[in-house]
Amino acid sequence: MPRLGDKAYEQAAGFLRIHNAENPLDASAVHPERYALVAQMAKDKGCSLSDLMKDDKLRQSIPLQKYITESVGLPTLNDIMAELAKPGRDPREKFEAFSFTEGINSITDLKAGMKLPGIVTNLTAFGAFVDIGVHQDGLVHLSQITNRFIKDPNEVLKVQQQVEVTVTEVDVARKRISLSMKGDEPKKDNRTVAAKPQPSTPNSGNQPKRKDAAPETIWR
Repeated sequence: MPRLGDKAYEQAAGFLRIHNAENPLDASAVHPERYALVAQMAKDKGCSLSDLMKDDKLRQSIPLQKYITESVGLPTLNDIMAELAKPGRDPREKFEAFSFTEGINSITDLKAGMKLPGIVTNLTAFGAFVDIGVHQDGLVHLSQITNRFIKDPNEVLKVQQQVEVTVTEVDVARKRISLSMKGDEPKKDNRTVAAKPQPSTPNSGNQPKRKDAAPETIWR
């Protein structure tokens, strides 16, 4: 292939999986430049490559120190053993099924208050754009991403993340959809605080005298 040199091939070949291939190692992540090494291991054990890949006890019995060279260290040998244990494994992340809300197909189907599933398509300094399945991404403003204060949407979101949003405003004419991801705000405590007792004031003429008050002096 044009522009595919030996080094590029060496790096790319490890990502290729060929099921039911003539060489069983083609279904693993072992790189082709290490095939001869694995074949030597199988030969030393008196078994086939297929047997080596299927039998965990057989692999564990291999003295890896014996195969250390200047170009192949123990970490590489451990990686090879790990890959032989899971041939054909898909290296991609586990796929999570996702679907938009049925019956919500266009911006005219939206109403304020609707809660919808969505996928984050872009993050900006002022918020996040979310695809909710109406051919027009909605905007979750930075202030509507979470109840707590954040400076950057990247603090809590990432592109392709699945989220749930609430429609807050729909402008059909301008094709603008405002969304929110904020949960229910905590309810405020409406209990009234009991009034503190007022400090006592000096006795006035309208208040009863204390029993222990000094007697008044009468001048005749």
